[in-house]
Order: sequence, then structure tokens, then C-alpha cells
Amino acid sequence: MPVQATRPLVLGRISGVFGVKGWVRVFDYSRERGSILEHPRWLLRRGANWQEVVLIAGQRHGKGVVAQLEGCEDRDQALALIGVDIAVWPQWLAAPEKDEYYWYQLEGLEVVNLAGEPLGRVDHLIETGANDVLVLSGERERLIPYLPETVREVDLDTGRMVVDWDKDF
Repeated sequence: MPVQATRPLVLGRISGVFGVKGWVRVFDYSRERGSILEHPRWLLRRGANWQEVVLIAGQRHGKGVVAQLEGCEDRDQALALIGVDIAVWPQWLAAPEKDEYYWYQLEGLEVVNLAGEPLGRVDHLIETGANDVLVLSGERERLIPYLPETVREVDLDTGRMVVDWDKDF
């Protein structure tokens, strides 16, 4: 099992309180604001530990998201959650479609070009609007567009990605 699958995936952070009945404001890291609300269970990081909580209700509100969590019934309890990371276990996510991947699955993969030359490892991805971009770390940082014509093969079992990319780019 890849290392990423054993760690919680951080999807957001509690950024404030909303009202007096224990609702919290959430900074949602999802591409589409409000997607964090699709997960009925959340993990909240308190120190080094993760605590599972149930999402009772939530909605998009203005430019953010507000949520009501099980066990958080007043403003004081909500205040204590400010700054807490929100995550889910990878197993809780819906399986991606064929030839689709979650970003966390690509992070850490070794990347080689069609000639078998090593280009580095996927450090992270960035969203540019036009397409996602792989950021590779290695002998130097490389930015490679995550496009079907560029990314030729992804093998999660071997931890390897093959791309159509010249080593000198």
C-alpha cells in the first residue's frame, strides 16, 4: 500500500465560528468550494491525533463554507476548533474513474521520459486554469503539464510515471 494511503488527506481548515449554535466557518481546499461537504465524516487534527466527527449539516455561505459538527453545540466549543485541520482517510474517497487519479496518488511517483531517463519525483501539482501541472523535484525542479499527450503511463503499483518530455526542458 502506498504511503499516501496510510495518511489522512487534508481537505480544509476550520477558520472561524458562525453564529452561536456551534457552527464553524471552513476554509475548503477543494477545487470547487463546498466539495468538502460531500464527506459525511471528517477527521479533525488535535495536536498529533486525529478525531473522527460526523458532519451534521453544512452549506456554502458567501465566499466560504459553514458546517455543523456532531458534539459542537455552542460558540465556545466552535471557538476551540479554530485552526484545526479537516481531513478524510483515502479509503473514504470515491474510486476515481479509469485513468483518473487523485493528486495525492501522483505525489511521490518517480517520473521518467520515453527514453527511460529519470526526470525526478512528483513533489506536488498546481492548477493553472488551462491544465494541471506536475512539479518535479530532483536534480532540478521541472514543471510538466499534466495532459494526455504528455503523461503516457501512470503505474501506482510500481510508483512510476512515464512522460513524453525531453530531459533538457
